[in-house]
Amino acid sequence: MREELFAVGDVPVALWAPETPDENRPVILLGHGGGFHKTAPEMVALATRLVAEGGFTVVCPDVPGHGDRPVDEELNRIATANQTRIEAGADIATILAEFHALVALTTVREWRSVLDFVGARRAGYRGVSLGCGLGVPFVAAEPRVRAAVLGLGSGLASREAAAAITAPVEFLLQWDDERVPREHALALFDAFGSAGKTLHANPGKHGDLPDHEIDSTIRFFRRHL
Repeated sequence: MREELFAVGDVPVALWAPETPDENRPVILLGHGGGFHKTAPEMVALATRLVAEGGFTVVCPDVPGHGDRPVDEELNRIATANQTRIEAGADIATILAEFHALVALTTVREWRSVLDFVGARRAGYRGVSLGCGLGVPFVAAEPRVRAAVLGLGSGLASREAAAAITAPVEFLLQWDDERVPREHALALFDAFGSAGKTLHANPGKHGDLPDHEIDSTIRFFRRHL
């Protein structure tokens, strides 16, 4: 496996791929979670398995305000204000949905440029939590994405985009999620326009996604890509 770090415009990106180049190889774009970055251990471990067991090329861009991105004072101001609202008792699911919708205005365009840069002809997408909030509008907008694994996300801000997704979707839900109410996650799954959508529900809180879902992710992408 080879690993490369580069930038597409102002977006820092990590790439992992088999040593032998292949322009027809599908590309999996990973959307990392909040507080993570493109080379967080969890992202590297997932990318390594996708390359080794699926033969894919994998790319992971840093989301605004994360990793090697420059400090974004406006995003920091909004995040601080949101934390104050949450501490005052505001609904966390609503606040997160609003924030994800705002950031997606930037990331949809950036991530399409990343696929252009690496010459992707067919692609998959995998993102949970923040990666789901940003991933739904990206998958809806990008026809090269032929399959998507999404999860730990809410339908509050993205039902319209979800309805535009017709590619196969595997959706991950934590039954006792303290950040995304179950009914909001189920509403998002219900909104997906794909006829080939599957719901994986596991017991536990937001951060308790079981490791065996990675096995399923790899099988899902191998099946569809």
